[in-house]
Amino acid sequence: MIVNDVHSGLNATRVAEVIRPSSVAELAALVRERAASGHRLSVSGGRHAMGGQQFLTGEALLDLRGLDRVLALDHERGRVTAEAGIEWPGLMEGYLKLQRERSPQDEPRWGIAQKQTGADRLTLGGALACNAHGRGLLMKPIVGDVESFTLVAPDGRLVDCDRTRRPELFRAAVGGYGMLGPMATVTLRLAPRLKLRRVVRVIDIEDAVHAAQRRVDAGFLYGDFQFDIDPRSPEFLTKGVFSCYQPVPADTPMAAEVRELSAADWTKLLYLAHTDKRKAFELYAQHYLATDGQIYWSDGHQFAGYVDGYHSELDRLLGSSHPSSEMITELYVPPSRLVDFLRAAARRLSERAAQVIYGTIRIIQPDDETLLPWAREFLTCVIFNLHVDHTPGGLEQAAGSFRALNDLALERGGSFYLTYGRFATREQLLAAYPQVPAFLELKRRHDPRGVFSSDWHRWLVATIEG
Repeated sequence: MIVNDVHSGLNATRVAEVIRPSSVAELAALVRERAASGHRLSVSGGRHAMGGQQFLTGEALLDLRGLDRVLALDHERGRVTAEAGIEWPGLMEGYLKLQRERSPQDEPRWGIAQKQTGADRLTLGGALACNAHGRGLLMKPIVGDVESFTLVAPDGRLVDCDRTRRPELFRAAVGGYGMLGPMATVTLRLAPRLKLRRVVRVIDIEDAVHAAQRRVDAGFLYGDFQFDIDPRSPEFLTKGVFSCYQPVPADTPMAAEVRELSAADWTKLLYLAHTDKRKAFELYAQHYLATDGQIYWSDGHQFAGYVDGYHSELDRLLGSSHPSSEMITELYVPPSRLVDFLRAAARRLSERAAQVIYGTIRIIQPDDETLLPWAREFLTCVIFNLHVDHTPGGLEQAAGSFRALNDLALERGGSFYLTYGRFATREQLLAAYPQVPAFLELKRRHDPRGVFSSDWHRWLVATIEG
């Protein structure tokens, strides 16, 4: 059976079979049986990961999306427990339903603090495995929202992990990319569910960090910056749409209808992002400026539509003779080096004729809890979505662009996200993640027979250890 990732489509992998357990007990039994027979397993959720960390060539794939139930809600403390294969829409529907059943006359008090943006059909366990983040202005990665989880050990035992019970496993499994085993259940810390007003401005990057701080000082909770993607513009990467979200009184009315981009609107924008980048940015900015002042729920505003396989239609419209897609990378630099980094990135990407289809900038608070932190300090996070032709030349061109961006971030005291691709050099990996050898050693101690693995894990071991 051939499986692939949803977004880039660059990880076509032949696996022995796909197994989809429907209960925690079935998951534990499957792991126990497979381990006893000497077989290896990889673990997948929504399959958006682009580095191959959810697939293992020739072995069985555990698809956790059958574990999709909300199990409990602590109404007083704001803690929700759910099976790790639940996707974000199901989690939200579940905790809202439980609150409305208890207090039908009241609006629900609790909601998620953050999730990945841009797509919704991603699993809770997957978010922990990659230590995901959203657009919170004062939030660390999602590890800060995790109360506890149950991990399936290589022998099939269910192991409860939190900051005091098995803290070493807690630190390694969040942001451990499934290498220590699948999470069966997760208890997540919710946040007060608030009404927020969106405030939208078009600003220059020189003011972005200061503008973000002004928003924080004014009590805004969320925000990001989508930059100009036109390499012919003098404002390439350095001018953008700055959208932030400010709490408003609970009695603020919600609009009967909220202006949102439709699937057809997104298709048009994506087409223009490939053919007329100036027009694409103008239309995007025009839409977002028109939403200035709209009211959202603090959990609901983080959800957005995503069309699986959208690039096949784009390829047809573009008259492409071969498949293509976009691929994401994230770079992290100190705020003081952001402008310098973006100007250098604009030059390098233009020199390489790289096509930037979409890009955004966020800020992230330090992660002082995980073994492989990608946010070791207060950082700005720059996300590039680059077009990739699925040809040998196109793949090599993309790999070179990603490695060049890694170097630009590292030269400025920053780093890059570990698993969006398998392009980084050994020197880049160790510069950005000096803890990788310690992680691999903990992996061997926890899983000496290598029950859990992936093509990304094998690449990482080969790259670091030779």
